[in-house]
Amino acid sequence: MRAKALLLALVALATGYSARAQQPSSNVLDWKAPATLSTYLLQQMHAQYASRAAELDRAAQSTAGAAAYRDSVRARFRRVLGPLPTRTPLRAQVTGKLTRDQYRIEKIIYESTPNHHVTANLYVPAGKGKKPGVLLFCGHEQEAKATVSYQKTAILFAQHGFVVLVIDPISQGERMQLTDAAGKPLARGGTTEHTLLNADAALLGETVPAEQFWDNERGLDYLLTRAEVDTARLGCLGNSGGATQTAYFMALEKRMKVAALCSYVASGERNLELTGPADGCVQLPGAGRACLDLADWPIMFAPKPLLVLAGRYDFVDYTQIEAATAETRRVYTALGHPNQLNLFTYDDGHGISQPKREAAVAWFRRWFYGDASPIREGALATLSEKELRCTATGQVNTAFPNEVTLAAAHLAAAQKLAPARAAATPEAIGALVRRELNISSSADGRPLSMALLDTVRRNGLVLRKLILRREGEPPLPALLAMPPASVRPTRVLIWLPDAGKATILDSAAQVQAYLRQGTAVLLADLRGLGETTDPAAFNDPKYYNREYRNALLALHIGRPLLAQRVEDLNSIQMFVRNQTQLSGLPMEMRARGRAVGPALHAAFIWPTFARVVVEQPPRSYQQLLAQPTAKDVYSEVLPGVLQRYDLPDLQRALGSRLVLP
Repeated sequence: MRAKALLLALVALATGYSARAQQPSSNVLDWKAPATLSTYLLQQMHAQYASRAAELDRAAQSTAGAAAYRDSVRARFRRVLGPLPTRTPLRAQVTGKLTRDQYRIEKIIYESTPNHHVTANLYVPAGKGKKPGVLLFCGHEQEAKATVSYQKTAILFAQHGFVVLVIDPISQGERMQLTDAAGKPLARGGTTEHTLLNADAALLGETVPAEQFWDNERGLDYLLTRAEVDTARLGCLGNSGGATQTAYFMALEKRMKVAALCSYVASGERNLELTGPADGCVQLPGAGRACLDLADWPIMFAPKPLLVLAGRYDFVDYTQIEAATAETRRVYTALGHPNQLNLFTYDDGHGISQPKREAAVAWFRRWFYGDASPIREGALATLSEKELRCTATGQVNTAFPNEVTLAAAHLAAAQKLAPARAAATPEAIGALVRRELNISSSADGRPLSMALLDTVRRNGLVLRKLILRREGEPPLPALLAMPPASVRPTRVLIWLPDAGKATILDSAAQVQAYLRQGTAVLLADLRGLGETTDPAAFNDPKYYNREYRNALLALHIGRPLLAQRVEDLNSIQMFVRNQTQLSGLPMEMRARGRAVGPALHAAFIWPTFARVVVEQPPRSYQQLLAQPTAKDVYSEVLPGVLQRYDLPDLQRALGSRLVLP
């Protein structure tokens, strides 16, 4: 009996699987749809960069051309970096000293902005006289200035006559920004913090790279106050994320005379294609639109002495390091100083290993001391993270009762802007929305085409499979269900589920109810949702965003995902207007999750959307700043939007056209 029961169960199970397998699919696109949006975004990025190679070719033909190109990319970089604070008192303090045979280490704390503390270690060589000053920027190791390789780099420099300031970056070392009252981190680590904070900064029209730049700029200000430093001989270097900080710093800080980049990577065209966007502290919204590529930051430093340190087996693509160095060399050559750029390669991987440290110190000695002697590193004694701490508690958040974290600063800035946002009239908000999204309220002249693939039956519904196409935009999959032939259509419902149209069809009763009432139902997957959802494998969970790759690529090219999804709604309303059975009928949107923001914005731009029903309250942008560990924020980011309006302003101006849960 047990055997017979088992056999019957297996048959039933197989029958169930067979029935589900035969269920008509709600998918419309007949290709590998999850690759659609990322492919589209990369194509847009490549198109933006298409003119850069030709521009660089022309520039490299003459000294004047190379200088003009360098100055042009520097100006573009300054725009995308975002605003910088004003200088305020450093209130620097030395909280401890550690004496060694050839140098001493001082524990430094300064305020880059009021009550925002930066921790650093200063390595001061023994002996009298002024010596060159060097800023050492740390990569993404959580120990930051206490990382063994960075300690050894600083010690080796100090042993050879350099004063070195090693700075804890935001969200590393003693400077975690998102912590509880006891100082315990609320996020997964420093790179997660960088990324979350950069999303919040973007809503204000700011960037974490700019905030890091300012910490480093004030570190230079502190270095210049030290009697041991020769202010005419200043340089900087860094590894990995610290190399990106170095690249950004040396590009704008004219007082830097010598620099070195180790395991350097930024949002270059090829790197974005190969590995996707990196941590938020290196991402600059609009960099692609500004045609800023990997080599442009070293080019901004030309023709000052620059050393590129590379590991042949680094996960940072070595071929791209070679290519970026070659591009940079063309500018150095045109400016008459090809020998002031050098690439040092060692057969190892990521990081500033002993051979790279030796090469870096030798490079700085060559240019600051006129000494071309090779450097040999001996046994170097390093210290523990605790021994190098500058604060009594190990974290600025618990050491200073009035510490202003970046999260708190972002929220305060948004709150300061709130009265001006609230005073805007509906007409003014509508104009701001159109300007923010770079979308006209009228037709943009790009015709829409529709492909009717076939008709399927599912759960009692008759569904027409549609692909909407408009030049310059990715195909949009949709399903259209019409009322029974005996019922005249009276309105059109555009249903925009966050998880995709298939989730609605799993329970078709609601759709059938709409159809009986004379409502035509269009189920659509906005780009990146439903069928075109980016595979999870391409989106590291540490970024707290399930579509991080596509969201950051969209910001890189200067077209945020939310704005692109509004374009999808433009295609939908164009389709409805052009259908004989539907033309002239009032249109209603029903949205959830990541579709809510696009729906609210689209309702403002096109009055043909008579009503918007949202299935969950929309998150305000200011609310996101109050919850800095919230997920999927990049899906909703519009850079600088809080300078102009917030989602509650849209809700207020939409009035009775908006239905909240």
